[in-house]
Amino acid sequence: MLDSNKDSLKLEAMKRIVAMIARGKNASDLFPAVVKNVACKNIEVKKLVYVYLVRYAEEQQDLALLSISTFQRGLKDPNQLIRASALRVLSSIRVTIIVPIMMLAIKEAASDMSPYVRKTAAHAIPKLYSLDPEQKDQLIEVIEKLLADKTTLVAGSVVMAFEEVCPERIDLIHKNYRKLCNLLIDVEEWGQVVIINMLTRYARTQFLNPNINESLLEEGGGGEKTFYGSDEDEDEDEEEKEKKVEVAALAKRKPYVMDPDHRLLLRNTKPLLQSRNAAVVMAVAQLYFHLAPKAEVGVIAKALVRLLRSHSEVQFVVLQNVATMTIKRRGMFEPYLKSFYIRSTDPTQIKVLKLEVLTNLANETNISTILREFQTYIKSMDKDFVAATIQAIGRCATNISEVRDTCLNGLVQLLSNRDELVVAESVVVIKKLLQMQPEKHSDIIKHMAKLTDNIQVPMARASILWLIGEYCEHVPKIAPDVLRKMAKSFTNEEDIVKLQIINLSAKLYLTNSKQTKLLTQYVLNLAKYDQNYDIRDRARFIRQLIVPTEKSGALSKYAKKLFLALKPAPVLESPFKDRDHFQLGSLSHLLNAKAGGYQELPDWPEAAPDPSVRNVEVKESVRAVGTVPEWTKCSSREKRKEKKVEKPFYSDSEGESGPTESADSESDSASGSESGSGSEESGSGSESEESEEGSESEEEEEDEEEKDKKKKKKKELKKPVQEIEPAPSPQVTPVNTFLSNSLVTDLEGLSLSDTVLSPATIAPSSALKSYELLHRITGEGLQVEYCFSRQPFSPDANMVAVQMQFTNNATSDTKNLHMEDVKLQSGMRVKEFPEIELLPAGETSTAVMGIDFCDSTQAANFQLCTHTKKFFVSIQPPVGELMRPIFLTENEFKKEQGQ
Repeated sequence: MLDSNKDSLKLEAMKRIVAMIARGKNASDLFPAVVKNVACKNIEVKKLVYVYLVRYAEEQQDLALLSISTFQRGLKDPNQLIRASALRVLSSIRVTIIVPIMMLAIKEAASDMSPYVRKTAAHAIPKLYSLDPEQKDQLIEVIEKLLADKTTLVAGSVVMAFEEVCPERIDLIHKNYRKLCNLLIDVEEWGQVVIINMLTRYARTQFLNPNINESLLEEGGGGEKTFYGSDEDEDEDEEEKEKKVEVAALAKRKPYVMDPDHRLLLRNTKPLLQSRNAAVVMAVAQLYFHLAPKAEVGVIAKALVRLLRSHSEVQFVVLQNVATMTIKRRGMFEPYLKSFYIRSTDPTQIKVLKLEVLTNLANETNISTILREFQTYIKSMDKDFVAATIQAIGRCATNISEVRDTCLNGLVQLLSNRDELVVAESVVVIKKLLQMQPEKHSDIIKHMAKLTDNIQVPMARASILWLIGEYCEHVPKIAPDVLRKMAKSFTNEEDIVKLQIINLSAKLYLTNSKQTKLLTQYVLNLAKYDQNYDIRDRARFIRQLIVPTEKSGALSKYAKKLFLALKPAPVLESPFKDRDHFQLGSLSHLLNAKAGGYQELPDWPEAAPDPSVRNVEVKESVRAVGTVPEWTKCSSREKRKEKKVEKPFYSDSEGESGPTESADSESDSASGSESGSGSEESGSGSESEESEEGSESEEEEEDEEEKDKKKKKKKELKKPVQEIEPAPSPQVTPVNTFLSNSLVTDLEGLSLSDTVLSPATIAPSSALKSYELLHRITGEGLQVEYCFSRQPFSPDANMVAVQMQFTNNATSDTKNLHMEDVKLQSGMRVKEFPEIELLPAGETSTAVMGIDFCDSTQAANFQLCTHTKKFFVSIQPPVGELMRPIFLTENEFKKEQGQ
């Protein structure tokens, strides 16, 4: 079939081969027959051939090399999928001889018109780097070029290439940082994970620790009173005065203000906590844990708890991270305590991790609930889980002194359990608890001594013997008898038990030599000939210490201090303690050991590095006279910086639209295609955007405005501009100050009066968009555009003001412009614009009408009539135009949001 002349047979053959590969069958024998078809004219066959070649090119390198010229031709194919596939196959041939060809192909693909091909170029970079690391410098140039790409398709892949090839080159990220933050929400899920992990490390090198002085936390320069500003009492002695001097010194320290770029990262990643992909949610959670102020980390708890409903692999990773988080941020997960209760269907490793989390969350208020839960778990059939529960009870007892006795009594009751493993684990935990207050619990030690007859688990036997030896004064009658029994069975015991028998005999010899001297000598003689050299060594060492001879050294007189010294009680700690220095979610964090290829999480810098490195340079700064940026009057400098720098990333010619514009971007570009559309001129055109950039620092702003005015005079002939005229009253005033008809869609001339909007809250006029009501061809020379002026409509406050602009492009005059036959949905009302009696040829006129859309986005339909013609038109409002703007401070907004 592959050798056939018919494309249909070739296609069928390729489908069967790809199906074989998908089922895991080896189709490498067909390589020569398949590779011949790489030059096939049929696109579908070609695609499947490339799928096959990507799979087998690495195995059959010699045969693949014979077809290399065909792959190179494929790089020039008009179809983007073929170009990408050719590059993929080329990068799969792991032969150093073709490195220069691969390098050239990657460089060309990095400049390809198709984002899909550029993405494939990014994927090829790590492959080439692993084949020939000496190409690193050239590859970094390609990475730098691709990092500047503004398409979401490329972003994740190029950051992955950056992480593989040159993760230390953090300087490449500076200029692209804000763009990556803004694109993040639209990148594919695996790209999001890679970008978030990289930005976590980037932020740790570029921003200050937000928790460095929590009491001084003053977000965005907010005016809350700081902790150190509290009033001191009048009467103070010398010490208090000294403290006051220290406090004053602390108060002089500059309070922490979060860098706007740090805030941008936190703000743009937060919505991803709602992602359907568990890996994305985990990535955002680790970012917040490592970067966010303590007050804000809580938002991740709900998202992580939601992931516990996923399958067990996801649960395992989530619980690993939650267990680490609960050590430092316990309060965050306390409201979700019940989510960590164990189900009988959970696998053992999930049960153990949930136990870990419950133990970390235990405190005085919830301990009774948790212990009741633990009592149920002890009855489980899963022995490993029961053992872990007993250890968890022990940890709760050591951490919370109020329940120590309760836990100890519960564990002692477990000593009568039928299951040997349960008893053994209880013994080990009781031993650790008894070390805290041995004198109170001699009864328990006696009870445990009796268990030596029954318990066979070596660790438990060793623990009991250690306890009896350590506290032999509390059980003087029982201890020698235990030693007698143990000496009988010495030769049959495990090594760990034998060592403790030797220790017990030594301690009893020192405290009660009268009864135990002979027993001790017997045990030491048995140990002297034991098979294990550790036991032989221990016996030889102890004999010299406790049985002094002429040869024994100076240590023997300190034997009692050596053996019966007070030992500190063991601290029962979580195995997840100190794991947070690894980046959460990484393999190194999971293993608690540095894995190959792991990038260390950097420490926070002492002083903040220069934030200006992230400013994007603007080649030319042109600001129209009518567009002096009112937002410079805004009180918060940080917000102004953010606004300036976020905008340009969405202005590229490929039509990427920003989050604020994405909903309307298509309709805008469609409606504004004629005569320089309003959206281009006022929102996404490169010139106005460069003017939005303004100067790079606030101090230069006044000078810039002066320069702009001079530049404006030079530019006026090239680009006519309207001016803002302040109106005396809040009503809408039609604008007649048009310098040219070519800018009919430019709405920057709309009047903004100071009585409507205060200077601090005035919105940039460039935010207004114009819509086409009647095209000049349809209207036989009459062109009508309208915009929502966002001003009160004085005749009726419930109506939306719609400003209409009529342009007569015909050679004859137009008369009697008016509205007729208004068709509205129920509840809607219209206030017609006054009739325009005469509109001379080539002239423009404006009028204002009011429409009450009755809180709906239904269109208002009517006829626009002249003295000779009638045109059916309709006005449909974007939902945003039906809103009244309300200006809130950030704190007021958060308060409203909280309700």
